[in-house]
Amino acid sequence: MKIIFSRKGFDSSAGGGPSPIVEGKPISLPIPAGTASETRYGDLGLGEHAAKASRGRLSADDLCHHDPMFLEDKTCVFGQCGAAQTHLERQGVGIGDVFVFFGLFADEVTAAPHHRIFGYLRVDTMTPLADGAPDELITLKHPHALAMHHRNDVIWLGEGQQANCASNALRLTVPEGPPSLWNRPDWLKRGGLSYHDRADRWIRGGRLRSVARGQEFVADIGRRQAPRDWLDQVIEDIKAS
Repeated sequence: MKIIFSRKGFDSSAGGGPSPIVEGKPISLPIPAGTASETRYGDLGLGEHAAKASRGRLSADDLCHHDPMFLEDKTCVFGQCGAAQTHLERQGVGIGDVFVFFGLFADEVTAAPHHRIFGYLRVDTMTPLADGAPDELITLKHPHALAMHHRNDVIWLGEGQQANCASNALRLTVPEGPPSLWNRPDWLKRGGLSYHDRADRWIRGGRLRSVARGQEFVADIGRRQAPRDWLDQVIEDIKAS
């Protein structure tokens, strides 16, 4: 089994600033989109938040890449392609594996940017889009279903939810920051997370200096129980919030 730490949403390069935490709720802002979208920030009720986070560069009228897409039936639809999808394929990610979505957030009080988990997807199906997208995905206006982004474009779908509360349990960044310095779970050791092989990233005291670039970081947990227990707790915290 694999756990995938999947970076999504606004940050300093995509969007211009962190996604907000408003009245205790993390609101992950989709990144700006080109023409391969039919969804605007205003359609999602995120116009004011996008304008503020981007310092006025974006507005309710701008198109956004609404992905991952969390649905009312507590499923999640997520598209991936290009180098990131190739990495997932090479890591053997498939049915039954779990994406843990994280991003850069800042609350209204301290405005201190930090990484936190805001949702998850347990994979039930994978749908390659090279031969076209199913009608139900087009109806959803999922951006990866509306236009091919790459020859290996894939839709991942399954059980999934987003958090409604910014609990400390879902925060990755250490209390004093910076955002890229994480409190890592005890089960996560050097050699156990893709793109993080360098020895200097694994710091004493259970800390990890996460990479600045990249979207999908894969942990192959095999049959170990400790990472499963950690994942179960993360999902419980997301569902309870």
